[in-house]
Amino acid sequence: MVTPVAPKAPQASGLSQLPVSGKTTFVQRFTGHLHNKGSPPYVINLGTSSNSLNLFATRFDEVMKFIEKAQNISKYVLIDTPGQIEVVTWSVSGTIITEALAFSFPTVVIYVMDTSQSTNPVTFMSSMLCACSILYKTKLPFIVVMNKTDITDHSFAVECMQDFEAFQDALNQETTYVSNLTRSMSLVLDEFYSSLRVEGVSAVVGTSFDELCVQVTSAAEEYEREYCPEYESLKKSLASAQSDQQKEQLECLWEDMGSVALDTGMAKDSVSPVLDPSDLILTRGTLDEEDEEADNDTGDTDHRVTEESHAEPASQNFIQESMTRYYWKRNNK
Repeated sequence: MVTPVAPKAPQASGLSQLPVSGKTTFVQRFTGHLHNKGSPPYVINLGTSSNSLNLFATRFDEVMKFIEKAQNISKYVLIDTPGQIEVVTWSVSGTIITEALAFSFPTVVIYVMDTSQSTNPVTFMSSMLCACSILYKTKLPFIVVMNKTDITDHSFAVECMQDFEAFQDALNQETTYVSNLTRSMSLVLDEFYSSLRVEGVSAVVGTSFDELCVQVTSAAEEYEREYCPEYESLKKSLASAQSDQQKEQLECLWEDMGSVALDTGMAKDSVSPVLDPSDLILTRGTLDEEDEEADNDTGDTDHRVTEESHAEPASQNFIQESMTRYYWKRNNK
């Protein structure tokens, strides 16, 4: 996946491929070519398996921050996806990553295929079916890069895409039952071929990369013209749906709080009468002070009685002891 970027947003290009199509070599050559042109890309390798792709998907918000920081120095972002095409196209992680890029940057999908292995019309049709599935799954500008033109020229593939009869002639040489299916599918893909960008390159030799850059720029302009308004509309609809959902949740919360308050009030009414706020203000302190005075009076009375009850026996004992000592002294004289 390659992502070219508009004036201030980097263009993100995602790279997909069939096995052994030379994607890694293509990324290296494309990166070197952009460096030579004075536009060094920001390159991200998502790994080689579904596990690594899943890990990237869980923290892809941080990857987006790195891309935003790099947009001042890099016009292009090259994202090398795992070689297993179904891992990127039909997995949840691949969808999360693709949609995150498409919502933020002009994103172009580059599909790399091996030209030397597509000389057979059945194999060629298989590659085109994969390309078609990726195009309609990602819903992004799409470029088919026919790699290894240093081995086999890609002109035969372009002719098969543009001339239906030429492709049928090639299929007539096939006698297997698959050729009948391929013949039927070729009719379906005519509309797909009509709007498809195709470029033949050699990642080993480095030919036709200038033409590829022109194709990427054209695809980025198509994104801004046709895809960006759709994504902006989708953003607004999502924001509106989220706002409505928040309002609904708030209304439910207020209703729940109202029912709880009502239940609490009824419980209080059943236990004790509820005073009016004015009654609370008028009686504030009066009842409490009267109760405190009553308590204080009772407390003082009880305290005096207790002290008197303890003082009477003590005084009586003191008088008796004094009289006893007086009589003893008088008798001893």
